[in-house]
Amino acid sequence: MELLGVRDILVFANQIAEERGAPAPYRVEIATHDGAPLQLMAGLRLEPVRNLAKLRTAPDTLIVIGGRVAHEAAAIPALVAAVRRVAARSRRVVGVCTGAFILAAAGILDGRRSTTHWMFGDLLAARHPAVEVDTDPIYVRDGDVWTSAGITSGFDMMLAIIEEDLGADLARAVAQILVLYLRRTGNQAQFSVQLGAQFADRRPLRELQNYIAENPAADLSLTALADRMHLSPRHFARVFTTEVGVSPGRYVEKVRLEAARRLLEEATRPVESVAAAAGFGNAQALRRAFLVAFGVSPAEYRRRFASPGLTLVG
Repeated sequence: MELLGVRDILVFANQIAEERGAPAPYRVEIATHDGAPLQLMAGLRLEPVRNLAKLRTAPDTLIVIGGRVAHEAAAIPALVAAVRRVAARSRRVVGVCTGAFILAAAGILDGRRSTTHWMFGDLLAARHPAVEVDTDPIYVRDGDVWTSAGITSGFDMMLAIIEEDLGADLARAVAQILVLYLRRTGNQAQFSVQLGAQFADRRPLRELQNYIAENPAADLSLTALADRMHLSPRHFARVFTTEVGVSPGRYVEKVRLEAARRLLEEATRPVESVAAAAGFGNAQALRRAFLVAFGVSPAEYRRRFASPGLTLVG
């Protein structure tokens, strides 16, 4: 999925550019370190492929794909040496998912902030203490080196790269074809609240979880939520906590924090307005929640993580 998904995103960019009367911007080639056919999951085999070790001209962008065994492949000296050699002559180096292990083994991530699949973050940090591993964002750019989190987050990273290379309009067209969400910023967490928490077994509770996510500014007090479920507050709290794994109040706070983060990253509205839209009521309440959860104020969070090109309003 990582390999062919990344390739197809670039191929679609070529097709759209050509339909608009421009030359194809990318020439995409797949290589293994020794030129051997690539064995994919479930018995699939890909050939022919280029020999990375014998490339005479380095690519503009080297993209190192991960996979379930990439952390083991990072121990193959010939692979690491080939990646190190080609990367040194490439303008941009990209690691998808656990491809970060191979880049780290080649020394490319030393002193850089990077990410990888959340399941492998601790292992990457333990193996390579010179790498600043952050498994919260879905992708990270540190200078001319990009890394992404697990699997499909590499697609978000590729859209960001296409936007940088060819503009937002073409990147948006690619996203539309693939039915992808263009504005997932690199700072967005790998886990949304809905992924990080359990989904309730009972359909009414699952529908309530969706309602909370879609209406963070609504009255989400224990009494109001219990009324929606036609239960007493005490019984509702017990059932919700059992099925979801956290109390209703904690779940609501997490949803509201996620909503506030997204608004701070992608919009120019004042912090007071963000607080109201995310259900915190006022900027002071939002500030208190942010300091406890993230150790920074909303204004500082916006300065660090807002999308490039936004006019920042504290």
